[in-house]
Amino acid sequence: MTASTQSRGTGTFPRGVHPADHKEFAQDAAIEVFPSPKKVTIPLVQHLGAPAEALVKTRQEVEMGEQIAKPAGFISAAVHASISGKVGMGCAVTMPNGRRVQAVPITAGETQPLEGAELLADVCGGDWPTDVSQFDPRKTADAVNAAGVVGLGGAAFPSHVKLMSNDKKPIDTLLLNGCECEPYLTADYRLMVEFPQSIICGALLSAKANGAKRIVIAVEDNKPQAILALREAAANTGIEIAVVHTKYPQGGEKQAIYAITGRAVPTGGLPLDVGVVVVNVGTAAAIARAVVRGKALTHRIVTVTGPGVANPKNVLTPVGVTYRELIDFAGGLTDDAARVIAGGPMMGFALGDLDTPVTKGTSGVTVLTAEDVAKADETNCLRCGQCVDVCPLNLVPSKLAIAARNEDWDLARKYHMLACMECGCCAFTCPAAIPLVQLIRMGKTKLPRE
Repeated sequence: MTASTQSRGTGTFPRGVHPADHKEFAQDAAIEVFPSPKKVTIPLVQHLGAPAEALVKTRQEVEMGEQIAKPAGFISAAVHASISGKVGMGCAVTMPNGRRVQAVPITAGETQPLEGAELLADVCGGDWPTDVSQFDPRKTADAVNAAGVVGLGGAAFPSHVKLMSNDKKPIDTLLLNGCECEPYLTADYRLMVEFPQSIICGALLSAKANGAKRIVIAVEDNKPQAILALREAAANTGIEIAVVHTKYPQGGEKQAIYAITGRAVPTGGLPLDVGVVVVNVGTAAAIARAVVRGKALTHRIVTVTGPGVANPKNVLTPVGVTYRELIDFAGGLTDDAARVIAGGPMMGFALGDLDTPVTKGTSGVTVLTAEDVAKADETNCLRCGQCVDVCPLNLVPSKLAIAARNEDWDLARKYHMLACMECGCCAFTCPAAIPLVQLIRMGKTKLPRE
């Protein structure tokens, strides 16, 4: 299948790769609700930008949805309690990327205001308006800011910024990303299949807020049930459902924009530079809940999947529970489980500690077996150019890896290290088994900022 005839793109993008998607593990598992935990540990950095500043004190009683930390700048996000209970002494936790951040622990009270099916209905279900004329654009952005909504596709960029009109860079297209190209993960897919109305409402609210006249939802052609559900929910709204080719990383912002509009975001540039704002479908649902129901982002859908977990699931999860608890809820690890990944195998981080807390940006946890992670030993670069051939951003990953290893920051800047999206296409194809993504990540953290 190709992109919608109303789209000006080709439904695909240059380069990229075709890894096995392994969606079969969890794609048919309906969303379940994680049982109310006894305790959560909520990091104050769950977003791109400045860390949030704690507002609560030890032994303070808080309610589910109550704000416990305020944003510390324009690019920052509020943090809210995901359960009702008592605040414990502040602590530090290590995130999957190795960063140590401050966190607020909360011990659950005897009762919770929402649990089970009622919680799922409150977050995703029920009726959602398609007439959004009564919603003021400025108040929409304010509500999303107050609710602490961030991008749920992985980047965790504060969403209120994308909902503001920009006179200098006007927006004509709102692109909802429903591609979910990362292997194994199916959280967005289940949301599109089960609760498409919440996505449609969030899309309409977002476009009204930022002034976009065109709304397109991009979905890969390996998700026919999601396409059908979205088309039915979007009937008579003017929203286009664009079917794009299945290829990795089709879910990347720049790749999705090119596939739908034919516009190329310049290296180092932003979607705004070509008049587009990109919002993940899960983020759109969170925006709808924040604006229509006045509820904060306290839970998200997480896929627990892979051959190394007993019963793969898609779980509506409170922020702050641990990866260990999620895996236990999915039946625990299999005997041959060898690696637990926060996210998917292409862009995720291998976990060293299963007691790491889930955040707003946690889209999944993938458990691989020893057979899955077996790989060839690293050898010298062959200068074959395969990493260049597949890079969706037209970078030279081998040069970036050399720059990182040698801490040659002039070379790193020359070849645009900071533009790398860390999609993993280069490492996937490298015949020398060079850890290109890990080297580039290391280089980006060490690269002196000017």
